[in-house]
Amino acid sequence: MSTKKILTVFGATGAQGGGIISTFLNDAKLKNEWALRGVTRDVSKDSSKKLAARGVEVVAADLNDKASLVKAVKDSYAVFAVTNYWEKADADLEIQQGKNLADAAKETGVQHYIWSTLYNVAEHSKGKLPNVYHFDSKAKVADYVRQLGIPATFFMPGFYQSNIPGGMFRPAPPDNNWTFALPISGSAPIPLYIPSDTGKYVKAIVQNRENLLGKEFLGASEYSTPQKIVDTFKKLFPEAGAKASFQELPADVYKGIIKQAMQAPDFIVQEMFENMRLMEEFGYYFGADLEPSLKLVEDKLTSWEEFAKEAPAFKELK
Repeated sequence: MSTKKILTVFGATGAQGGGIISTFLNDAKLKNEWALRGVTRDVSKDSSKKLAARGVEVVAADLNDKASLVKAVKDSYAVFAVTNYWEKADADLEIQQGKNLADAAKETGVQHYIWSTLYNVAEHSKGKLPNVYHFDSKAKVADYVRQLGIPATFFMPGFYQSNIPGGMFRPAPPDNNWTFALPISGSAPIPLYIPSDTGKYVKAIVQNRENLLGKEFLGASEYSTPQKIVDTFKKLFPEAGAKASFQELPADVYKGIIKQAMQAPDFIVQEMFENMRLMEEFGYYFGADLEPSLKLVEDKLTSWEEFAKEAPAFKELK
C-alpha cells in the first residue's frame, strides 16, 4: 500500500487545479510525497483522460451532490477546493457548493483543507461596495469552514493577468493605438496572478502547514499598477507600444463597454465595476502585504513581463 499522502484537487482540468497538478507532477520531491487525485464532473472528457495518463487518479463528483463529494475526498490528507461563481453567476449557489465541499472535508477528516477564496468586500468596505458577489460568496464559505473547525488555509488568488492582453488592453479607436482602459487611476495597486502558478503557492502552503493553519495566503507575484503594465508593454514592443497608454474610464463608459462586450445583465456590470473600484478605493487585498506569503514560495513566479511576452493577443507585435 502506498505511503504517499493524497492531495485531492477540485477543478483538476481547470485553471487553478491544472496548475497544481502540473507543479506536483513536475517536482520530484512532491511527486514522491503526494499521490494526486483530480476531481472533475466528467471522467470521460479528453482533458480527464489526459490527467489519468499522467498518473493522476481521476474521479467524478458534482458540487451539488454532497454524497459524491464525500466519496471524492475520502482518505485525502489535503484537499484543494475551488468553485466557479461565473458559471451561473449565482452567489447563493456558490455558497451552497462551498458548504457542501466543507461538509465533505469535515465528515472525512481531511487534515489540510485549502479553500480558494477572497475577501468579503461588502463587509470590509463597510457597505460602500456591496455588489462584488464573487468575492463575498467565497468569503462566507471561508467563515463556514472556520465554524466547522476544519484545519484549513485560505488561498486568495490575485488579479488574473490573462484578463489584460486583448481584453482590457487592446487597440482602441479612433487611431487603433494600444490602450489599457479601466475605471481606476494609473497608480492603483493590482496584485498580479496567473492560474498556472497556483501549484507553486499550494506547494508552499502544504510545506508550511503548521504555520498556515487558520491563515490567509495571498496568491500574487507582485503589486503592479496600470501605468507600470503599460510601461512594460512599451519596453517589450517598442513599435506597437510607441503610442500605447493607460486611460482612466468614467464609470458610465466602463459600464457601457462591459455590458456590450459581455452581453451581461446590469447586476454583473455593476459587480465588475465595483470589483475594479475595490483596487482603487481599498485595495484588492485591503492593503495586505504580499511578503509573508511570497517568502514561503520556493519557485519563481511569473511576472507581467514574462506573461506578456507569451500572450497570444500580443504574439505578432514588435
